[in-house]
Amino acid sequence: MGIAGSSMAINLVLALIKISTGVIGNSYALIADGIESTSDIFSSLIVLSGLQISSKPADHSHPYGHGKAESLAGMAVALFLIGAGVIIAVQAIREILTPQQSPAWFTLPILAVIILVKEGLYRKMYRVGSALDSSSLRSDAWHHRSDAITSAAVFVGISIALIGGTGYESADDWAALLAVAIIFANGIRLLRPALDEVMDASVSDDIEQRVISIASSVEGVVAIEKTRIRKSGLGYLMDLHVQVDRDISVKNGHAIGHKVNDRLKKSSLAITDVVIHIEPARDRN
Repeated sequence: MGIAGSSMAINLVLALIKISTGVIGNSYALIADGIESTSDIFSSLIVLSGLQISSKPADHSHPYGHGKAESLAGMAVALFLIGAGVIIAVQAIREILTPQQSPAWFTLPILAVIILVKEGLYRKMYRVGSALDSSSLRSDAWHHRSDAITSAAVFVGISIALIGGTGYESADDWAALLAVAIIFANGIRLLRPALDEVMDASVSDDIEQRVISIASSVEGVVAIEKTRIRKSGLGYLMDLHVQVDRDISVKNGHAIGHKVNDRLKKSSLAITDVVIHIEPARDRN
């Protein structure tokens, strides 16, 4: 997708700016932040690959399609996020234990611009990810926000170091260390839904009720006896047990099943496959 490719290009530029500014401006926290930003490049590449694979149609070897690739990409990106937090934590602790000079003042305006760009990327990508119901895009979006949070922490730390003077040189490293807790929390929060999708966990009650409502609106449907719905990639796969009048012919029951299938696939729920099982309605006596 275009947004994932643009994300990689922007991440590369920002990572180079952070690392070079950190080296010139004597901010090891900024260097560590730049190293963390390079992980965003790999995460965007994973997301792009996952979306491309998941969009492939079903084939003989993969009769249910390739949708799980998108969920696996979401898991990988969440793990990358947690791993980036570990890198930042280790680097911050190392710099706290090592005497150093205060960072240069010009690192602050550069950080301010980076924070604004990263927050903008987060909002744009999260909107797209939510619209597509893509766990990998949402995970990649949070990579941008975690990067913005880390950069903001470094900004505060550098400000304290410059204002405080002697004795406050490692303030930016302490700030980066505090940001790690937020990054870990977000990584775990993003890992859970992606893992649920891989494990074929049930969808939300809202999605299930919408499916039942749509299927029940088809003429000839008496009731929906059972539903099994799971998310695969950007769409849903489901099995429905549909009750019809027990006295109608097999042919008519089959036709009702086709109508249910067609109406569900034409809905706004991005349903990619439906298996309908026709059941005779129970006697009301």
